[in-house]
Amino acid sequence: MTEEYGLLDMDASDEPGDEWKEIDVEDTAADRIARKQDREFLSFRKRIKDADQFKVEESVFDDATFAAIYKLVQDGYIEAFGGPVSTGKEASVYSALGAEDTVAVKIYRINASDFQHMRAYLDGDPRFSGIGSDKSKVVLAWVRKEFANLQRAQEAGVNVPEPITTERNVLVMEYVGDEQGRARRLIEVEIENPETAFEVVREYTRRLYDAGLVHGDLSEYNIVVHDGQLYVIDLGQAVTVHHPNSREFLERDCRNVARFFSQQGVDVTTTELLDYVLGNVKPKQ
Repeated sequence: MTEEYGLLDMDASDEPGDEWKEIDVEDTAADRIARKQDREFLSFRKRIKDADQFKVEESVFDDATFAAIYKLVQDGYIEAFGGPVSTGKEASVYSALGAEDTVAVKIYRINASDFQHMRAYLDGDPRFSGIGSDKSKVVLAWVRKEFANLQRAQEAGVNVPEPITTERNVLVMEYVGDEQGRARRLIEVEIENPETAFEVVREYTRRLYDAGLVHGDLSEYNIVVHDGQLYVIDLGQAVTVHHPNSREFLERDCRNVARFFSQQGVDVTTTELLDYVLGNVKPKQ
């Protein structure tokens, strides 16, 4: 697969963002709809439960999750669901027809999410101080965290799925793919220009850091190729540089990226990549 992997132009502000603005995790419109249980919502919930796409999910989706989907439909963000894009332990992603184009709908499962895994990334992030140990609020914080991280990454000139909106434990964002399916991960494609691909990933890692973010799980599994461009995905666990474990997460990201591209024949070490991201050295010519 021959690609140029062009860098996204930077038109972002110089400010990394408001590190100290707490993100609201109180009840949403979906929670109020779920409590009210009116006839229209109950009819909608039955249709969703009966849809083939959600047969597997019925047992782990609570009423407020169905209410969140209902609210997004009411507000015009979703017109019709397509098929599943991916399914993980904590969330499932579906394609859907949006107001203007296909969108991706990421639905986190309140009951099935790995609570302790999420806490490791939320604890110490100044945006989420004071959410306590309520599991529902932790998952809601995670969704808002992913939305905020996508916004900040995009503003920093990093190719990511464009965030559109959130409602409770549901995130709506740009669908990265085409009629044939989702964009392929780096691990799934043959890279004919690994040096160029590495330079783009290296620069995106640095741009994230300069914007005050560390991805926290960057690897060949969380970078996809679409229309000759590289996209960084799955930013739910990304933390600010003020997080007490941000350096550890950054070193792990650099180790993963350096390992993968070394296997592709690129001359790079973890230390060299880390120094570049931190701004200690200029790239090799």
